[in-house]
Amino acid sequence: QVQLVESGGGLVQPGGSLRLSCAASKIIFSIYTMGWYRQAPGEQRELVATITRGGSTNYADSVKGRFTISRDNAKNTVYLQMNSLKPEDTAVYYCNSRLGNSNDWGQGTQVTVSS
Repeated sequence: QVQLVESGGGLVQPGGSLRLSCAASKIIFSIYTMGWYRQAPGEQRELVATITRGGSTNYADSVKGRFTISRDNAKNTVYLQMNSLKPEDTAVYYCNSRLGNSNDWGQGTQVTVSS
């Protein structure tokens, strides 16, 4: 079974930066599409960014130009660099892995943007 472990969340002031990491195990990481999603209280989970096995990326309009997704296949890790954070970015951020019918999630990490 896929294991995904997120880290790097926390409390940051508006305009600040955070980098989330997601370490994957028990998969051939390099062939999976990896992604970050988020869920704010009372809201549905939404896409933040994805990165394919070939390195193609896709971003939600709300984070374009501020967030960057990347992957290090040697470390089985996907990252989300978040800059210019806004209060509306506050949410639990979840790591996701996808390959065919396989679709797995991490436990989530809280990001709070507040002064």
